[in-house]
Amino acid sequence: MKSKRYEDLTFTDDFMFCKILSNHEDLCKELLELILGIRIRKIVVVNKQQEISITADAKSIRLDVYVEDIEDSVYDIEMETSKKKNLPKRSRYYQGMIDLNIIERGDKYDKLKKSFVIFICLKDPFGKGLPRYTFENRCKESPGLLLGDETAKIFINAAGTANDVSAEMEDFLRYLKEGVGNSPFVEKLDDAVQKARDHVEWRSEYMSLQLKYYDIWDEAREEGLEEGRSEGMKEGMKEGIKEGIKEGKLQQLFELVSDGDLPLEKAVQKTPLTREEFMKLMDAYNNQ
Repeated sequence: MKSKRYEDLTFTDDFMFCKILSNHEDLCKELLELILGIRIRKIVVVNKQQEISITADAKSIRLDVYVEDIEDSVYDIEMETSKKKNLPKRSRYYQGMIDLNIIERGDKYDKLKKSFVIFICLKDPFGKGLPRYTFENRCKESPGLLLGDETAKIFINAAGTANDVSAEMEDFLRYLKEGVGNSPFVEKLDDAVQKARDHVEWRSEYMSLQLKYYDIWDEAREEGLEEGRSEGMKEGMKEGIKEGIKEGKLQQLFELVSDGDLPLEKAVQKTPLTREEFMKLMDAYNNQ
């Protein structure tokens, strides 16, 4: 897999996205206000890629940017660069895990905070052309009746074609797609990205993460080679993995398995890897 150079990272790259919003609370607050159309008094907590795991054997989640404000609301902001079929159920799982993380055993339900799960998508997640999709729980028989559980799932669509958003939002969507914009918010956001590219510590962290990622791939590959396979099969396996990384085929399989769209065993059969090797590489890919 060919990774981007640090100086080529943009706001839509996961590492840069998390760094900018986690270290610039003013920009994170302004982005939330732009998306939600509300005023937020003060953000008090911003965590980069917070991991939530309720039990040791449960599927944990790693949130890109997790924010709390002083009015007992929580916000999870995710950057989504590809179109995934299971995004709705993923948003459901995230919201449930956030709630379980908030409330402790024995607490009353009123301890649950108002929560927003926000996906910023570069591709249209629902194919309707809307720049923003907002989902709340309503009564089917009486659509005007809200459940009142104070949860919302919002999908921002950079590929949206409708023009029923503010000029500021339209400019932000353009920035996501093209990397250019001229609104005050986008200019501040892009300025933060430009300065981040000169951040020595972040550059070192990014490079270390990439090296660690490739080390894990190499380790898994070497473990496979140590199983006593013939030289011909070893070379074939090396080339197969190399091509799979190069063409992004392994990443596609990892995403399909993670989203529940392809059984693990069938995915493994499409590679020269053992089940254990495949799982190790998939974990490395998901945690990069």
